[in-house]
Amino acid sequence: MPRDGGTDAPGVDPQQLWLGSGQPRRGRKPTYSREAITEAAIALADAEGLEAVTMRKVAERAGAGVMSLYSYAPDKETLLHLMVDQVSGELPTTDPLTGDWRADLKAIARLQRAHMLRHRWLPAALSTRRIPGPNTLAFLEHTLAALRPSGLDGMAKLEIFAQLTGFVAGHVGHEIAQAEASQAPERVAAEARYLVAVAMDGRHPELAEAVSALGRPATPEATFTRFLNRLIDGLDTD
Repeated sequence: MPRDGGTDAPGVDPQQLWLGSGQPRRGRKPTYSREAITEAAIALADAEGLEAVTMRKVAERAGAGVMSLYSYAPDKETLLHLMVDQVSGELPTTDPLTGDWRADLKAIARLQRAHMLRHRWLPAALSTRRIPGPNTLAFLEHTLAALRPSGLDGMAKLEIFAQLTGFVAGHVGHEIAQAEASQAPERVAAEARYLVAVAMDGRHPELAEAVSALGRPATPEATFTRFLNRLIDGLDTD
């Protein structure tokens, strides 16, 4: 029975999802394509957020009957897999690599950040296990090629890819939340006053010292670069 709720589907068969035709097996020639349905879901998520993506709303945006959607995506979990992979096709995978794997990883991370800021629902969509489709695999292949000069074994390379993607998704999610919070200046000011009061209460000397030393550029780009440098420069190749 198809479901229109959350992402707790019993499971997605990766071979059926990615190696099948993506078209209904029986019946008359389909009016829509899986790509068109997925594009409608992506547009909805871009405009209204991931929670707005229901099979009914996607059908309305695509101009299709809701029951016909289940021929392409039997549940929301499958649809999310399709959405993540389809937008992954926007990531460049043929850019030349420099041979400096740390520099190349940083460039890849910046591409991921820009990509997730374009599709702000992506960090949340990536927070649960996703089965890589063809576009995601192409980007993974590009990243593994960037890591070849590191001399790391295959498992370490895969772990670094997962670590890097998780870092970028977590950072962008926090970045988006901070941007939304900044729309309420009274709240930001209250939080700042609280932090200063706690730092100066005499019970948190380390925090007081850290707060007094603040002064580095705090733009989103500068903050991301500092965190990224610590992550990549600290990777152990032993």
